[in-house]
Amino acid sequence: MAVYVVMEPPGRGEKPDVTFVRDGFSWLGFLVSPLWLLWHRLWIEAALAFVAMALLSMLAEGLSLGLAGPLLSLLVALYVGLEGQALRIAALRRRGWHEWGVVDADSLDDADTRYVLEAEAHADEQAPAQRIVPDAAHARPAQTGLVLGLTHTPGRP
Repeated sequence: MAVYVVMEPPGRGEKPDVTFVRDGFSWLGFLVSPLWLLWHRLWIEAALAFVAMALLSMLAEGLSLGLAGPLLSLLVALYVGLEGQALRIAALRRRGWHEWGVVDADSLDDADTRYVLEAEAHADEQAPAQRIVPDAAHARPAQTGLVLGLTHTPGRP
């Protein structure tokens, strides 16, 4: 079973368009890191991954390290493969999305079905009644007199 993180957009309508982010290793993120990041609209992360891969390759070539250049670039690809989904979730949070929760499912369709069933179950539960507490500022009488050594009557200019 896979774990999907359910992200809801900031403006909630009757049926919000949610995004399911599969938590786990991303093979496409590992194989084609900058392109995968661009596909998911992670522009800054894609630029940083591309620059890091290029710099590591040029550094290894400049120092005549041979096979170490591609292996150093492989570290960046491995990072994107491991943490790519977390980068997607962080980008959605920066855009105002919030995390509804997680859903365990075998496929994306199953995750969608489980989310809808759980969301309906939570919607059926009645929210607890709000306690009405009077504002303490209205219960206190206005104080007149000296304040910090200055003559000041609150409420008057």
